[in-house]
Amino acid sequence: MSNILLLSIRPEYANKIFDCTKTVELRRVRPRLLNEGDRVVVYVSSPEKAVVGSFKVDNIVEKPITELWEEVEKIAGISHEDFYDYYQGVKLGVGIFLKDIHRFSQPVELHRLRNKLPNLKPPQSFRYLTAKQFNIVNSLGES
Repeated sequence: MSNILLLSIRPEYANKIFDCTKTVELRRVRPRLLNEGDRVVVYVSSPEKAVVGSFKVDNIVEKPITELWEEVEKIAGISHEDFYDYYQGVKLGVGIFLKDIHRFSQPVELHRLRNKLPNLKPPQSFRYLTAKQFNIVNSLGES
């Protein structure tokens, strides 16, 4: 059984993912249980506060920051300056490469999400979802 991750992403970067101009998601810490083929559900943080779609993990790399930049600079949707600001103070960076990107037919706003899943809190960074939670979120996004 694959894992399902609910990942909080800033609006500008989430938009680039679903426009397919960003095909790698950058993280300072690797989600421990995330592997190739796992599903990632995208929660767009403030001001949107909505789940907007998902993607599958194609590959995950953990590399020294300069090596990571060389690999992702054209596909990460981030400037050189912002990249190095983001990774300031860490030696290794994580790149989650994306495939099978799917935007929901309609965003699932936080209030709609809470109506169906009252105990589900949007993550600061990430949290894992059960298959049942994923199915509910997915059906809300496709209804």
